[in-house]
Amino acid sequence: MIRAARALPLLLLPLLLVSCGTEKAGAGAGSGTGTGTASGPEGSADPAELAARARALGIAPEFVYVIEAPGFAVAQQSVGVYGGDGFSATYTSQETGAQIGLFVDRAELTAETCPKLPTGQGSSESVTCERDGKAWYRKGPNQHEYAVPRDGHVIRLSTDANTVDRTVLREAAAAVHHPDAAELAALLPPAPEGAATEPVERGDLPPVGDGAPDNEVGTTG
Repeated sequence: MIRAARALPLLLLPLLLVSCGTEKAGAGAGSGTGTGTASGPEGSADPAELAARARALGIAPEFVYVIEAPGFAVAQQSVGVYGGDGFSATYTSQETGAQIGLFVDRAELTAETCPKLPTGQGSSESVTCERDGKAWYRKGPNQHEYAVPRDGHVIRLSTDANTVDRTVLREAAAAVHHPDAAELAALLPPAPEGAATEPVERGDLPPVGDGAPDNEVGTTG
């Protein structure tokens, strides 16, 4: 089940958007192709660079995705960790103010579990589920979303049911992809100098067991 979010709220304060502005995650943010395999002018993002930037924010690199929705651009200040090591970002239309929340987290999505998962960032409203190709269209009284299952995680695109129609969500879900080099540059801040790209192995732990103290009788003398 998708864990409780630690990301910024979906409905960002208008003042925050005005003062900070929005950043476009590469060319894809404003020109939806619906292919799901977009590639920016700089080509695929360097895996080590993506890993370093993502892990600096506590995000698993494989959970970093971008979408393509005409007229929408990512609000860079909304990008952050979701749940334990998931990913979230908010895409905003500067013309209408409508927002699409992108959430990625560890989960399994089936016909049985689909109605039980919340929409958005944890709404308790009842949800109906409809299979649409490889994705699920999920709708509650106030929000609707497309959920795309991947290997061990689910990508969800959520929005207000009265401001963004289903067609826009469907096309964005079809075009979701890992960022290319240009999109990564606009999406995630540079990693701190010397940031590790892989988990650091400690050399002070025993080769077996969990490293807990030995509390057997006689071990302390």
